Amino acid sequence: MSKYKCIIFDCDGVLIDSESIAIGVLVDMANYLGANMNVEESLISLKGKAFNRCMEFISKRINKPLPINFETDYRINTFEAFREKIQPIKGIQDVIENLTIPFCVASSGPENKIRLNLEITGLLPFFESNIFSCYAIQKWKPEPDIFLWAAETMGFKPNECLVIEDSISGIRAAKLGGFDVYGYTEHDYNNELQSEANTTFDSMDKLLGML
Repeated sequence: MSKYKCIIFDCDGVLIDSESIAIGVLVDMANYLGANMNVEESLISLKGKAFNRCMEFISKRINKPLPINFETDYRINTFEAFREKIQPIKGIQDVIENLTIPFCVASSGPENKIRLNLEITGLLPFFESNIFSCYAIQKWKPEPDIFLWAAETMGFKPNECLVIEDSISGIRAAKLGGFDVYGYTEHDYNNELQSEANTTFDSMDKLLGML
């Protein structure tokens, strides 16, 4: 029997395979402004970063402020791309369908983005009333607030919960909040999760056995 009473999933890169799509859109928009970025390097440097940090990064690349409507246009462009391309992480639905303890999702993205992506991938019914967005509390990883809020709302203490993350900022947020955290490494481009997570795994097929 698992010692955990609740699982807190990150969304992008853990439930849904969205980060390469989102960063591809971001790179296209940044390059239109003269940033001269490529997708492969940006996946490494921007993975798991809060969007305001990504905008700061691009602004420094072009040495001027971004257009005032940059984030609005980005959301429109990514939503269109998600509708066309997004897929669930392989094996995640089997994990969710076989969990016998409560679970939720806690993400840095806006709630409408989380809901859209979960709906497109068929996962929304599993999380309908248990969605937590950093935008709601205006606190972003690596601050632990999103996980603390999720745990409290779900009715559990941090040491009763397990966080599933795929970014270094998410893992640090979880650890700072007093949570155990498993690092999902399928897209760990920097090979950096193993040194900070409690343990790591590279396939969702392995998670239920680990629990």
